[in-house]
Amino acid sequence: MLKIIGKFFKILGVLIILATLTVGSFFAVRTYKNTKSVNSYRSDVQKLADQAGVGDFTDTILGIMYTESKGKGTDLMQSSESAYGSRGKIDTQQESIESGVKHFAESYQQAQAAGCDLNTAIQAYNFGTRYIQYVQKNGGKNTVELAEEYSRDVLSPGYGNDQQATYRYMQLQSVLYNGGYLYQNGGNMFYAEIVQMNRRFIMLYQRFSNG
Repeated sequence: MLKIIGKFFKILGVLIILATLTVGSFFAVRTYKNTKSVNSYRSDVQKLADQAGVGDFTDTILGIMYTESKGKGTDLMQSSESAYGSRGKIDTQQESIESGVKHFAESYQQAQAAGCDLNTAIQAYNFGTRYIQYVQKNGGKNTVELAEEYSRDVLSPGYGNDQQATYRYMQLQSVLYNGGYLYQNGGNMFYAEIVQMNRRFIMLYQRFSNG
C-alpha cells in the first residue's frame, strides 16, 4: 500500500512539473511575441519622444504601449480618451503614438515640476494628470497604496461608483496585493507597476535582439 501511495505521489509530482513547464512556456512564448510586436514601433516612438523631450524614456513609453495594446490594433497607446475625451476617436496607429507620447510627456513634465517620481507620471497616464497634485500633497512618490486611495476615493465616485464596487482583475500584481480586484470606474491602481514590468520585458528583448 505504501509503495502504491509513493508511486502515486511521484507521478503527481511529475505531472505538476510538466504542467508548470507547459504553462511557463506558453507565457514565455506569448510574452516574446507581444514584446516583438511592441518593439517594432521603437523607431517611431523614439523619434516622437526625442521631439517631446522624453527620448530617454522610450522604453517606458513602449512599456505603456505593451500594457495598453500589446502592439495590436489601431489605438496602440489607448490615447483616444486623453486626446479627445472619449474612446474610439483615434483613426491611425501614428495618431495613437503621437497622442500617447504627448500625454506621457505632459505627465512627466508636470510630475517633475511637482517634485514627484517617474512612477507618478506613469500612473498619471492611466489616472489623468490631476493625480500628480494628489501625489504631491501626499509625499511626492507613487505607491500602490496611494494609487488605491485615489482610485477608491476620487476617481470611482467621480464616475458614479459611490459604493466602492469592485470587479475581478487577475494580474500578478493585483493577486498578490488584494486577491485580484479593481474599483469600478477607478482606473488601474497597479498601472505603474505593470508598465515597469513590461518595460523590463522590452529592454530584455532589445538586449537579446541586438546580440
